Amino acid sequence: MPQDILLDETGDLAIKDGDFVIGESTIQHQQLLLASQKGEWKENPLVGVGIENYLNDDTTNDMMNEISSQFEKDGMKIKSINSANSELLIDASYE
Repeated sequence: MPQDILLDETGDLAIKDGDFVIGESTIQHQQLLLASQKGEWKENPLVGVGIENYLNDDTTNDMMNEISSQFEKDGMKIKSINSANSELLIDASYE
């Protein structure tokens, strides 16, 4: 399980007792990959799903393929990715 500096619910650095909060970060990594557009990460311009680009799509195949590709490139093992009732269900973790 990866440990990283955590963000708070607003996306700012989480700070407790005047110091950064460090903790398990798999979900945070997934959220950042989903929300990021390609080109937003200067050091890795091809990283990012850009989930908002898929909001009005009729098919989810392209979105699922992009999520799988990005998560695997980040080192995650994907067990399942499903979409049901406008909800995205992801079971993926780092080994």
